[in-house]
Amino acid sequence: MTKALITGGAGFIGSHLAEYLLNLGQEVYIIDDLSTGSIYNIQHLKENPRFHYVIDTMMHEPVLAELIDSCDVVYHLAAAVGVRLIVESPIRTIETNTKGTELVLKWAAKKKKKVIIASTSEVYGKSTKIPFTETDDLLLGPSYKGRWSYACSKLLDEFLGLAYYREMGTPVLVARLFNTVGPRQTGQYGMVIPRFVKQALSGSHITVYDDGQMVRAFSYVGDIVGALEKLMAHPDTAGKIYNIGNPEPVTIENLARRVIELTGSKSTIEYVPYINAYTEGFEDIRERVPDITKVQKMIGFEPKVSLDEILRRVIDHFRDNENV
Repeated sequence: MTKALITGGAGFIGSHLAEYLLNLGQEVYIIDDLSTGSIYNIQHLKENPRFHYVIDTMMHEPVLAELIDSCDVVYHLAAAVGVRLIVESPIRTIETNTKGTELVLKWAAKKKKKVIIASTSEVYGKSTKIPFTETDDLLLGPSYKGRWSYACSKLLDEFLGLAYYREMGTPVLVARLFNTVGPRQTGQYGMVIPRFVKQALSGSHITVYDDGQMVRAFSYVGDIVGALEKLMAHPDTAGKIYNIGNPEPVTIENLARRVIELTGSKSTIEYVPYINAYTEGFEDIRERVPDITKVQKMIGFEPKVSLDEILRRVIDHFRDNENV
């Protein structure tokens, strides 16, 4: 029986991954300090005898080391998340992402435990070469704009992980996730779909930043965690980078309109300048769409859940859990 450790396992993606691995018959250990995760996300897993959770920080090195030593594989998902958190807490963003990854790799390397580092489409930065491909050059903004601290710290994680692979033979791979959404995701840290859905269900204005013409491609969390497990299980994925996402594009303005339509809401769209939403000089990525050819060839990955179905599931989740 495979024993899997998930850092950040009480987070949105981590909790879905834990559920998925348990359904495959694996034994699952998680560590989470609940800074952005929630005990609510794993409440339904606690009675499973193959599920084990530790509420602690990854920076507690003896605890992390023991967990890695007792598991076969590591899904490293713990990170600062959400544009709002990144803009408001750049120190926390940088330290959480870089120090946590350094410790995971340090202890995984001792016994050659396979590690997936969950990275992000943010590392492509302001590149205009669409769709984004794993071999593309990356174009980040200036360091005095804290918005880019997340992308830079995750890119450093990638460099470090691949360095461990090349120099020490640690089986590490990088998964660049694109706008993953689904039930249990919160809009608290700036995630757009849960924010839009909650606004629509309450009948308040849907707040769309700037002109709403930014293009995104949203992926269902169930599709993403399935791909992560298959990449982990495949014997030839170490030392490589994979985009994982759904290449179906939509503008943020049209996303808001679809949410209004699917909820039957009487909400209207309110356009808010970035300076009012975040900080002066805030920069956003105009278009972010993945090329998934590489992961398709490696594990046969195909997104199964369409955007409208994702929205329906998120809407149903918020209707069933009004206090979330």
